[in-house]
Amino acid sequence: MADTSGSHSHSEESTQGKCPVDHASREKWANLNQSAPGSNPHHFHQPAGGLPMDRETSSIPRLDGENWVYPSQAQFYDAMARKNHNPRADDMRVVVPIHNAVNERAWQEVLKWETGRGAEKCGGLKLVSFKGNAHKLTPKARLKMLFGYQAPFDRHDWLVDRCGVRTRYVIDFYTGRADSNTPSPTGNTSFYLDVRPALDNFEGIKMRFGRFWDQWFGNAARPTQSS
Repeated sequence: MADTSGSHSHSEESTQGKCPVDHASREKWANLNQSAPGSNPHHFHQPAGGLPMDRETSSIPRLDGENWVYPSQAQFYDAMARKNHNPRADDMRVVVPIHNAVNERAWQEVLKWETGRGAEKCGGLKLVSFKGNAHKLTPKARLKMLFGYQAPFDRHDWLVDRCGVRTRYVIDFYTGRADSNTPSPTGNTSFYLDVRPALDNFEGIKMRFGRFWDQWFGNAARPTQSS
């Protein structure tokens, strides 16, 4: 899920068979592997020959009933090479599986927000479109930086459809160091995803307020049901 030009949007209608990621983010994801042993940030890109062409189908549904499909290692590499980002073919074997795993986690976080809101009545939640805004910090990210936190390395905006009700989700991606004693599909890099509905309509505001209320007051604030 990535892009290579800053701020691009991709809709269901124009991205059939593609992954829920903006091409401008690909460089961000590839840079995660620059500190890996043997990697060299100063290089000329090699041909992508030999990289797998197999594409992994995501668990993320589209409006047409199919699921979004992640790019293959060769496609990920070629997209970066066309933008003159000097990718390394060897890095793709690490970056692409991480890219896919983290986006699956992002979808699971979206589903947590959507639990109990009725999407199952019409076949489940769907991802309509996605947009990469890697260079546009969210107000929440700026606030966290004031308190000493690092800036997110990437940001996505996902528009989802719940039985005709559309909600935009904002996803800030942060990196850290993984616990060496805990096996992880993302290797030595850990990820923190800050996923939440955008505050640009009443539905998003209601969902955010509901989460805040539950976190601070929980069941104690809910009326008890008599049997």
